[in-house]
Amino acid sequence: MALFLCDFFSDALKMSCSMYVIVPQQPNLKVGENEGGGRKYPTLYLLHGLSDDHTIWLRRTSIERYAAPLGLAVVMPNVHRSFYTDMAHGNRYWTFVSDELPAVARSFFPLSEAREDNFVAGLSMGGYGAFKLALSHPDRYAAGASLSGALNMANRLDALDSREMRDVFGEPSEFRGSPNDLFHLAQELAEGKGPRPKLFQCCGTEDFLYEDNQAFLEYARKLGLEIHYEEEAGSHEWGYWDMKIQSVLKWLPLKTREGE
Repeated sequence: MALFLCDFFSDALKMSCSMYVIVPQQPNLKVGENEGGGRKYPTLYLLHGLSDDHTIWLRRTSIERYAAPLGLAVVMPNVHRSFYTDMAHGNRYWTFVSDELPAVARSFFPLSEAREDNFVAGLSMGGYGAFKLALSHPDRYAAGASLSGALNMANRLDALDSREMRDVFGEPSEFRGSPNDLFHLAQELAEGKGPRPKLFQCCGTEDFLYEDNQAFLEYARKLGLEIHYEEEAGSHEWGYWDMKIQSVLKWLPLKTREGE
């Protein structure tokens, strides 16, 4: 595997941004040199939580080692504390992560554009972001995985009187039924006629987000959405996430594992 730190200017955010990218090893590969008829790699967009950044998965897990035998590229962007949204009072991080980031990553590296080769996963705030991407763009992502995700943000916003969250989402009363509401997105997916991404959800039974995860799981299953769910003893911490990202990688519907 080759590891790259990429700095670039984001048109969506009007600022410089950073991402880490793990790419299956190619001789003499340099950033920006992806022309030619060579293989394009399946890609996992791996999202960080509220208090972290693009470096955290590399610092707290062995994601590079876990991805190596799979021939899987991993893209890890930085979205600060934005909850992967076009903020009510702030930058357009949803536009950045949903539209600009894949285009930029593919311009740097030989990454596949095919839906069946693109996946997204994340923890906590990143679990919310991962399901938001998978549910909003089922035509772009074959699978989405949430690890201890903040999946029931409507209840979270009702319980919090937070200026920061108002800057992110706007007024709590306007959240339900909006494009930021995962319950609303799940209903739209269930009622649509397009493709449905595979979904993976896990949460430790001692996690403070456990009840929120149970609420989303129950609602999604009532809608007829298929979710692979795992739970065991665990809290909101990196020992659990290092273990569960391995489960996610084993679960991903990679074509190479299907003998294609």
